[in-house]
Amino acid sequence: MTRKIRKVAVLGAGVMGAQIACHFANIGLEVLLLDMPAKELNESEKQMGLTINHPKVRNRMVNQLLAKMVKNKPAPLYLQSYVSRIHTGNFEDDLHRIKDCDWVIEAIIENLSIKQSLYSKIEEHRKPGSLISTNTSGIPIQLLLQGRSEDFAENFCGTHFFNPPRYLKLLEVIPSDKTSREVIEFLSDFGERFLGKSVVICKDTPAFIANRIGVYSMMSVFHLLDEFEFTVEEIDQLTGPIIGRPKSATFRTCDVVGLDTLVLVAQNLQKTLAQDEKADTFRIPSYIQKMLENQWLGTKSEQGFYKKIKADGKSEILSLDLNKFEYQNRQRVKFAELEAVKVIPHLHKRFKALLKGKGKVNLFYQKLFLGLFAYVSNRIPEISDEIYKIDEAICSGFAWEMGPFEIWDAIGLKNTLPLMEELGYKAADWVYKIADQDFNFYQLNKGKKQFFDIATNDYRVIPGTENLILLNNLRSSNTIWHNEGCSIINLGDGIINLEFHTKMNTIGSEIIQGINKSIELAETDYKALIISNEGENFSAGANIGLVFMLAVEQEFEELDMVVRTFQNSMLKLKYASVPVIAAPHGMTLGGGCELCMHSDKVIAHAETYMGLVELGVGVIPAGGGTKEFAYRLSKEMAPDDIRTNRFRDKFLSIGQAKVSTSAYEAFNLGYLRKHVDEVIISKKHQLTYAKQTALLMLEKGYTPPLRTTNITVLGNEGLALVYSGADGMEVGNYISEYDKYLSIELGKVLSGGELSIPTKVSENYLLNLERMTFVKLCQQKKTLERMQSLLQKGKILRN
Repeated sequence: MTRKIRKVAVLGAGVMGAQIACHFANIGLEVLLLDMPAKELNESEKQMGLTINHPKVRNRMVNQLLAKMVKNKPAPLYLQSYVSRIHTGNFEDDLHRIKDCDWVIEAIIENLSIKQSLYSKIEEHRKPGSLISTNTSGIPIQLLLQGRSEDFAENFCGTHFFNPPRYLKLLEVIPSDKTSREVIEFLSDFGERFLGKSVVICKDTPAFIANRIGVYSMMSVFHLLDEFEFTVEEIDQLTGPIIGRPKSATFRTCDVVGLDTLVLVAQNLQKTLAQDEKADTFRIPSYIQKMLENQWLGTKSEQGFYKKIKADGKSEILSLDLNKFEYQNRQRVKFAELEAVKVIPHLHKRFKALLKGKGKVNLFYQKLFLGLFAYVSNRIPEISDEIYKIDEAICSGFAWEMGPFEIWDAIGLKNTLPLMEELGYKAADWVYKIADQDFNFYQLNKGKKQFFDIATNDYRVIPGTENLILLNNLRSSNTIWHNEGCSIINLGDGIINLEFHTKMNTIGSEIIQGINKSIELAETDYKALIISNEGENFSAGANIGLVFMLAVEQEFEELDMVVRTFQNSMLKLKYASVPVIAAPHGMTLGGGCELCMHSDKVIAHAETYMGLVELGVGVIPAGGGTKEFAYRLSKEMAPDDIRTNRFRDKFLSIGQAKVSTSAYEAFNLGYLRKHVDEVIISKKHQLTYAKQTALLMLEKGYTPPLRTTNITVLGNEGLALVYSGADGMEVGNYISEYDKYLSIELGKVLSGGELSIPTKVSENYLLNLERMTFVKLCQQKKTLERMQSLLQKGKILRN
C-alpha cells in the first residue's frame, strides 16, 4: 500500500503531546489534539452562564495547555499562525474523530493500565490500517500491546520524540515483534524527510538507546564529581563545548530537564537492569538526594544547581556549593589543560590531548570516556546490533557533536584498551577482535561513511545515507581548493560547493577570497555553485573584529576598500553566469544573510535564523543588504499600493534588527523571496536537494539576471516616514538618541537619499550610498562603543 499522512491525532496535550502536535502542524498537516474534559465549571465560566456540557468548558483543559505551549520559548511553531492547523477536543466527546486520522499518537501519562484502557477505546474508532504509536520513554512496547487486535499490533510501535520535539533531532522508533516491516520503513522515511528527524530503530529495551547511554553518562559525571571534588561550575566547564557537548553541559542541562525527571529515569534503570555490569552507576548520589528533598529541581522550582536572583535591579545567577549546600556567586573556572587544547580547532583532534597526561583533569577525562567506551561496547547487541545507531541516537537526542564510537576512533581504538584495563574498564570481546585486525569503528570509502558491522565482520554504508551528499564524507577526497577560512569541494556532475570553516563561520578576507575563487571555478570549469556548510551555523556575519580594528586605527580608506570588495563579491554572486544556490541553516546573520539575498535561489533549512542585524553594532548593512531591500521594495510595489506601508515593513526588518525564528518567518521579514526560495525540513537532505535543484535549473536552461539600473526609490516620501517614526519612538523611550540617528541614516539609504520625488536609480548608486554611510558610522564614537561591547562582552550595547 502507498501510505499517505494527511491528518494526525495526538492524544494527550501535556508538555510533549502539545509540542508534538505543534511540530506536525509545522509541516502542514491537520492535527486533532485531545485531552481530558473539564468536570466542573470555573468562576469565569459561571459568570458567562455556561453549562458543564458547553464545548468551551469541556475543552478548557486542552485549549489552555495548547495556548500555554504556543507561548513557550523557544517557540514550538515555525509561525504562530500555524496553530490554526490544530483542532482541539476531549477524550469523552471527540475520540470518535480519530476515524478520519491516518496516524494516532498517544502521549498520555506513563501508566500502563491507563494507556491500555485508552487503547481499547482507540480500537473502537480508528480506521483499519491507520498508524498508532506511543511516545512512551519507558514502558515496554510488548506490554502495551496486550489484548490488542492483529491490525492494531501490525500498525503499532513506539515513536519516542525528544523534548523539545521541534528542535531535538532524534526520533526513536521502537517496533514490537508484531509491527509490520512496511510500518517501520514508512516511519523511518517519513520521520527523516517530513519531520526532519534522525530516525533510529531501537530494540524494546529499558530507556531504549539515547536515554540509556545519555543518562548513564550524566550519572557517571555525578559520581566523578564526588571522586574528584570538582565544583558545579568546574564540571560544566569540563563537559560543555570543549568536548563537543551543548553549552548547558551537565548541570545546566539537569536544571532545564528537571532533576526529578532525570532521577526517575535513573531509578527505573537501576531497578530494571539488575544484570547490567554498571547498574550501580545509576545509583543516586547523596547530594542529589538532598536536592530532591529540598525540592531544588531546577528551572521548574526556580533553583537547582543554579539559581537566578535579582540584585540591584539586575539578574544574577548563583551556583550551588555542594559542600555547604548554599548558593554562592559563580566562580570563574580556568583549567590549564583546557586552555592548552582551545587552540586545537577540530574536535576529533582535541580528545587525544585531553586524555594525555597525569593531571586531575586528564584523569577525569580518562575515567569519563574510557568508562563510557566500555559501557557502550557491552550494550551491543543488547540495545543495538549496529554501533552507528548508538552514536546517532546520542548525538541527535543529547546534542553531542560526536558519538562514543566516533570519539573512540579519534582517540585510537587499539591504544586505549591497555589504559582501559589499567583503570578497571573492560571492553566487550568483539572490540578486541576488531582491534587485532587493525580495524576502526568507521571508515570513509568513495565519499560514503561506513561502519564496522560485527555480524558480517566487514564495513557497511550507514543505511539511509547511500544517496545523500554529506560534506563531512567528501571533504578529505573531493576538496579542489582551500585556504584557512573555506574550502571548495567537488560534489560531482559539474557542481561545486563553497564551505566556510572560520569561527562561527564569520566572513573575513579568506571567505571573500573563497567566494571569488568559487565563482571563477564554477564559470570556467564547472556548471553551478552551492554555498553550504555543516557547522553549527551558516554564518554569524562579517568579522566585526576586523572592522573595529580598522575604525579604531582610522584606516577609513582601507575600510572603504574592504566594504567595496565585499559588495563586488556579492555582485559577482548575483550576476554569475552559472546558478548560485545558498543553503543556510542556524544563524544566518549580517553578511551571511546578504550572501543569501544575492544568490539565485535559497534552499533554507527550516531552522534558519536569518537577519540583517548591523544596527545593533552601530552600522547599516553594507554588503548589498540595504540595496537589495530597496531593490525588492521596488519590484514588489504595485501601482495601487500604499508605498509608504511597504517601505515601512522593509525598513523595520533592518531598523529593528529582526531575526527570523524560522525560515518560514524569513519570508515575512523580506529576507527570503516568495515563489523563488524554498524551505526543507530535513537538514540531512538539504545539500542533496540543493544539488538536484541546481541540476534542474541547468536542465531548464539557466540565464543569469540582467544588471539592475531602474530601482525606484521613494526619496523624501520615505524619509518623512522615517523621521516621524524615529521621533515617536524616541519620545516614547523605545529607542535612544543614537538609535534615532542610526535609523535616519538607514532611512536615507533605503530611500535613495534626500530626493524630492520618487526616482529611478542604479544598483551602483545605492551600493555607493550604503558603503559611504557604513564608513561614516564607523567614525562615530558610539558605534565603536557598540562594537567593543560585542567583541569584549558578547553583548549588544544600547547607548
